[in-house]
Amino acid sequence: MLATKRFDYVPFEKVHLHPSVANHRPLNEAKVAHYAEDILRNGLLEPIVVWERNPGEFYLVGGFHRHHAIRRIRSQNPGYFDRVDVRVVHGELDEIQALNLKLNADRLDARITDYFDAIIFMANANWDKGRIARFLDKNVAWIEDILRFAPGMDSRVRRLLEAGQISWAKAKAIGKAVLAAAPGQERATLDAALAALKTNGSARPPKLLTYRTAVQRLKARTDPFQVAGDDVLALLQVLRGKSAPPEAIARVRAAFPGLLDD
Repeated sequence: MLATKRFDYVPFEKVHLHPSVANHRPLNEAKVAHYAEDILRNGLLEPIVVWERNPGEFYLVGGFHRHHAIRRIRSQNPGYFDRVDVRVVHGELDEIQALNLKLNADRLDARITDYFDAIIFMANANWDKGRIARFLDKNVAWIEDILRFAPGMDSRVRRLLEAGQISWAKAKAIGKAVLAAAPGQERATLDAALAALKTNGSARPPKLLTYRTAVQRLKARTDPFQVAGDDVLALLQVLRGKSAPPEAIARVRAAFPGLLDD
């Protein structure tokens, strides 16, 4: 049964990578650099999560960017962070893999597609829907929708959903139409639904600035911004919708240099 055993302070070199427990997003070098600077200045404020498979045998489960940042610090500063704070968890391999996926998905900038692989993995590991829902702090109906539509979702629909160009409701509607299609007509039904998105303008144009992009760029910046309340309001306008007034965009460019694409 998955559980936190204790919080500990262990030698950094004893924390290893497990071939079946990985970081499911590409390593963001800007994020690593930000963490390295912050940890060097303030210390490791949030413990990394490790699995103790056997006594004294630790494998990384959560905190891959922080782990990489500490490795970078140690390469430049011998003797630094010989020991690190960890949250030690215990469980079967499938539970550890599920926790690893959950930690990757449970972020402020998470999209619904970030949960797809975690939920499908847990279902394939014979977790019932109630257990998955409790583990992810979601309701069963939400889990059922993902298990119904995500496994067979066409890659084009998934890309639109990931980019925020269609809603989850629209993606489900396309999935329902494909499932209801006559045998042999599934592909034609899908192509027609995607064509209708373009014709009706239902596929939303990419946002000028997404929440995810804003978080990544703000975390990577080390110099403070000097902003006023109106600057923050302008930033919220840009983040909130598909478009923003030109004056709001101009204010964000001036107050938050580098946040918006040129």
